[in-house]
Amino acid sequence: MARPDINRSGEIEVFVRVVEAGSFSAAARTLRMTPSAVSKLIARLEARLGARLVSRSTRKLQLTPEGTAFYDSGLRILADMAAAEREAAAGAAPRGRLRVNTYVPFGVHRLIPLLPRFLERYPEISVDLVLTDSVIDLMAERADVAIRAGPLGESRLVARKLGQSPVVVVAAPSYLEAHGTPLTPADLDGHNRMGFGFVRHIDGWPFVDAAGNAVMVPITGNMLVSDGEAMRLMTLAGAGISRLARWHVAADIAAGRLVALLEDFNPGDEEATHAVYVGQGRHLPARVRAFLDFLAETVRL
Repeated sequence: MARPDINRSGEIEVFVRVVEAGSFSAAARTLRMTPSAVSKLIARLEARLGARLVSRSTRKLQLTPEGTAFYDSGLRILADMAAAEREAAAGAAPRGRLRVNTYVPFGVHRLIPLLPRFLERYPEISVDLVLTDSVIDLMAERADVAIRAGPLGESRLVARKLGQSPVVVVAAPSYLEAHGTPLTPADLDGHNRMGFGFVRHIDGWPFVDAAGNAVMVPITGNMLVSDGEAMRLMTLAGAGISRLARWHVAADIAAGRLVALLEDFNPGDEEATHAVYVGQGRHLPARVRAFLDFLAETVRL
């Protein structure tokens, strides 16, 4: 149990100021403290944590790996404290800037069309939206919520499932006219199988053969792309064959712009979409809780 005489929030604020100012003396001036008082406070904090946060071996202030992690956590804690105070003073009304990071297909086809309704419902919230299929560090990017597709790795993040969708192999009619239509997974050897330029959880496309045995076809095409929406556009352009979530290309299949392939060999696996965030639900800022509830209410995959 923490001693009552330890002002943890004060220690965190001083440490963050030291990092941002770049030195003990510069931080001391902004905090109206003496440099020796700041130095002693940081030393006391390190002793309590049992870890060195700042390297003192050079003239320039440098953070240790533990110091970098503590700085990132400290920024989040101070931001949450400020948000909690604002919300308490305003009756916990959802307000403030909401930083959202989402994978590109979800952002383009699901989130962006819904955001005007969300902002109309919560006029005191502003949204800072970033679209990328790369997995970001929420703490480093200071994001409130990240929306991710596929299996989730081990982390301290809390995940809220938004839905899941079957996966389908597709190609444009123009590509099939030029290169023929594969009728079995083995036929893919003669086709351009496009992949992603970032780390994926699988290295190939899974199928089942006529006997029900699992078959994995490697991705060996002449095109790597950065996100699912770019992959969809390249497929529509006739560049090759791709494998995407069915919700992402359902309208294209229905309109005849894309053709679903090898459905008799589809193993039936599904791709899940989650909203992930830092902290347990009962401690969420009102703006984050409102956004998560809105997604659960409106998103359909």
